[in-house]
Amino acid sequence: MNQIKILLLRGVNVAGANRLPMPEFREMLAELGLAQVQTHIQSGNAVFVDPSIADLADKIKAAMLSRFGFAPPQFSLSKAEFEAIAKANPYAAQAKADGAKVHVFFLSEPVAATETVKYRAMLAAGEDVAFTDKAIYLLAPHGIGRSVIAEKLDKSAKTRMTGRNYNSVESILALARGITV
Repeated sequence: MNQIKILLLRGVNVAGANRLPMPEFREMLAELGLAQVQTHIQSGNAVFVDPSIADLADKIKAAMLSRFGFAPPQFSLSKAEFEAIAKANPYAAQAKADGAKVHVFFLSEPVAATETVKYRAMLAAGEDVAFTDKAIYLLAPHGIGRSVIAEKLDKSAKTRMTGRNYNSVESILALARGITV
């Protein structure tokens, strides 16, 4: 059964590391049998139709290693899962005003309750954070670069995650909604 999927890669094209040309990335995904492959910006965001390829994550990892020499952590979500995470954003009003100030960190597994307490203690003035089993939502009104918690989330988390600002979340979702199955 064909399904629209969203793939988020962690740590590509950041400060010159893990260089991933998007045209070659799209080509690689198409060669694996994925259809209507599209990418958003240079940070490893892809939207495609998956015809139910078995072990797709392993195949993407092997193809990345073979073609590009590295295999970053991947986060694969169905369009419905991605939409649900976007819809659960408790900072929707702030995101509508300035999507660069709201960030979604997609999780490989839920963050432990003890971790959420630790993260809340790191908040700077005006910041706020919310947790679900699938995502961490961060309101960083002074920008992600000035957010202490944003830096700490990545370094101290016991679960894998990758973050996108809300402008990117909306753009990726628009690509997914534009695909027909």
